[in-house]
Amino acid sequence: MQWKEAFELPDVLGWIEIFIVAALLYFIFRLFKGTRGAAILTGLIILSGTLYAITSLSHLDVLNWLLSKLMLYISLAVVVIFQPEIRRVLAKLGRQPWSTNGITKQKSLVEPIMQTVKTLSTRKIGALIAIEREIGTRAIQDTGTKINSVVSAELLSTIFFPHTPLHDGGVIISGDRICAAGCLFPLSQKEELSKTLGTRHRAAIGLTEETDSIVVVISEETGAVSIAYNGRLRRGMEEERLRRVLTSMLRRERTGLARFQQKIQTGEATLSDTVLMPYGEEHDE
Repeated sequence: MQWKEAFELPDVLGWIEIFIVAALLYFIFRLFKGTRGAAILTGLIILSGTLYAITSLSHLDVLNWLLSKLMLYISLAVVVIFQPEIRRVLAKLGRQPWSTNGITKQKSLVEPIMQTVKTLSTRKIGALIAIEREIGTRAIQDTGTKINSVVSAELLSTIFFPHTPLHDGGVIISGDRICAAGCLFPLSQKEELSKTLGTRHRAAIGLTEETDSIVVVISEETGAVSIAYNGRLRRGMEEERLRRVLTSMLRRERTGLARFQQKIQTGEATLSDTVLMPYGEEHDE
């Protein structure tokens, strides 16, 4: 009974702190799930916990003191090791709901993109078309050639035609204009991706992990059409389904986070909205 007397239940503030810590840990583990950082994070936790437990139980005070001092340097190493994951989170948090970047003009992009997809898919010509939303892609645009042209099916098809100077890379559309072509997209580092995915599909996923762009991918080998958004890839999109998905996404003047922030301001957001918002973004057509 002595251990029960020594154990004291936390008060209201204590339960609030426990809830906050648990929520932070949940979102951290969810952030690293499926990435290379997941194995590293697990290894660090196991190693640190094991060494701390051994030194504490064995009364190795010197080693225990040394581990506590090394925690500062370990925290700095974590920032370096998990830089891609941290950058992705900060980019999502930094979305500006008051700046639409010409999103209201993107409804007219569906038909030119659909004509381009039909032409290139029939001829089995690979393509990578990214549509910028709220998060800017200026750094990625700088890796290609600036164009600043009106979006048209003829121009997009010409860009990706084999052996042309700009065919090997991605096109970025901002607002209702083609900003750049021949761009190098960041490759996804997810280990759970299928081994059959090539560089073009991994680049599409990689860009949507760091931004809220919509990326249309055409396979050079099979002519199959895929669409990537929010770090997810939907493969084997038929023409009518692709049209519905693009129409649904491009008619939105704001992406999921901006809509959720608006709900908070108007008092319409509920706890279920808070928990399910990321899931809904990934699966919403």
